[in-house]
Amino acid sequence: MSVTGLCQICETAEAERTCGVCGAAVCEDDYDADAGACVECARIAGGGVDGGPA
Repeated sequence: MSVTGLCQICETAEAERTCGVCGAAVCEDDYDADAGACVECARIAGGGVDGGPA
């Protein structure tokens, strides 16, 4: 699936990924590959982008 437009989190970088949880189009910096989700959904899930507490 092709993702186009701006990242729905930072709204500055080009969106290259789609969150597997909420479906948001996000850039590489706002995507947590380990969680398969955007950084917002990863935080809510408790993993956080750095593996620390949410």
